Amino acid sequence: MWSVVSSGGVPAGERFDWYADIISREVMPAALSSERPADFQGEAAVVDLGHLRASKFTLSPLRSRRTPALIRRGDPEQYQLALLRTGVTSMSQHRSACTVGAGDLMLWDTSLPSDNTMHADGGQVRATILMLPRDVLPLRPERLERLLARRIPGDRGIAAILASFMAALEDHAAECEPEELARLGTVAVDLATACLAQHLDAEDRIPAEARAEVLLRRIHAFIEHNLGDPELGPPTIAARHNISVRGLHQLFRGQGETVQARIRRRRLEQCRTDLGRPELAAHRVQSIAARWGFGGPVAFSRAFREAYGLTPTEYRALSAGGPHRDTP
Repeated sequence: MWSVVSSGGVPAGERFDWYADIISREVMPAALSSERPADFQGEAAVVDLGHLRASKFTLSPLRSRRTPALIRRGDPEQYQLALLRTGVTSMSQHRSACTVGAGDLMLWDTSLPSDNTMHADGGQVRATILMLPRDVLPLRPERLERLLARRIPGDRGIAAILASFMAALEDHAAECEPEELARLGTVAVDLATACLAQHLDAEDRIPAEARAEVLLRRIHAFIEHNLGDPELGPPTIAARHNISVRGLHQLFRGQGETVQARIRRRRLEQCRTDLGRPELAAHRVQSIAARWGFGGPVAFSRAFREAYGLTPTEYRALSAGGPHRDTP
């Protein structure tokens, strides 16, 4: 049977803090944050499957971080394999980063630092998770590290079979007796092992050119998710993806712009969008620039004028006078 905890019976203003405390005490220590804590709703449930457990979550978007200090406070020493049922979430761990949507699978290690952001524009997040003790998977940890924070499409092959199993487990585990749940735990380990092994073998067979393209897409996604970090740059990006700065620059050859140029362009585009949004009219220009990683008003104003032919203030005034148009 599922053991369920829900914020439904908690006063609205206390729900987020209550949920964060439950997760840190009953699951593992984590730093949770929410852009709208007063509107938070969350429900979590766990079921025993013999040598492992499965959990399911339905909650408002939030950010969850596991730092080295939090890991030292408590670590279940598990691999956690999630099937996202609804919503959109981004995970970074062990020099990898990915964004997954409904139907995708994703693996992470509770013993390593991680950062998981559930996107508000994706709506409520619902996920089913296999909580796998490290010793139940017959795959070497150094191989599994290659799959951490990597999107595993759940619409084909063994991954589709595993995703269907996890969805059925969430929907029907409450109907099963303890001995049946233990047998389902064995099935879960076998399917998870087969799915992960298939993706490891497939990765080994990918040509170098295709691996480079996959890595480049991961780097582009990482840049998008970290535009607001003023420290974002080639050294940070290279370190997070376990490559040299020189190798990073080589990846960008033929892209039409350097790494730094891409970061600058995307920051400017985000600033331009925000400057044209009526609901942000009360926000200072420098606040918007800082939100997207620009360090000072002079440098931002100069970069914006070079890109769009107007100062940020002029662009905002022009946008307020009529519908927003993209600047060539």
